Amino acid sequence: MKSLRILLLFPIIFAISSQLFAEDPVHSELRKFKTDLESAMKEKDIAKIIPFIHPNAVVTFANAEAVRGPEGVANYLKRMLAGPNKVVSKFGTNINVDELTILYGGGTVGISFGGSDDYFELTEGISFHSKSRWTATLVKEKGKWLIASAHVSMNLFDNPLLTAAKNSLYWIACITFLIGLGLGIGSGKFFFKKG
Repeated sequence: MKSLRILLLFPIIFAISSQLFAEDPVHSELRKFKTDLESAMKEKDIAKIIPFIHPNAVVTFANAEAVRGPEGVANYLKRMLAGPNKVVSKFGTNINVDELTILYGGGTVGISFGGSDDYFELTEGISFHSKSRWTATLVKEKGKWLIASAHVSMNLFDNPLLTAAKNSLYWIACITFLIGLGLGIGSGKFFFKKG
């Protein structure tokens, strides 16, 4: 009889535990938000990216430039990606999220973080891949998720631009050494011939 009671408790325990460990439905909304934002970014359509930005958002880009609101983000992207003085001719990114968004305010505020694999082709002809880290604060207003703040950064001590600069210095040092060696040998022959 005791074993029958214990067996009858299993479905109740299972139902309670599945409710306790069920994922908040807000995470499905946030996954859709991420997918839609990535799609807009892949199209490189600034008009499609701007609706994801909160009117009071603060966004800090990988070049340490901070902007405010949708207009600031739009102006930054236009300056970097369009027009005769643009800096970037092509870019791509794959956003990775480290874990589920940390929720606050009854599921209306979330902090998300992760990394991204980025590709840049600069107008100067330099192209490189890099890995970035990012954090974002998201808020839900009028049933819609928006980016309230975001920060993107690269590793200061190990990044493709630093590697390119180091490699340039090595080449310059080698070329300078060879020129110096050539001048030394040439001037040595010139002076020793006369003497």
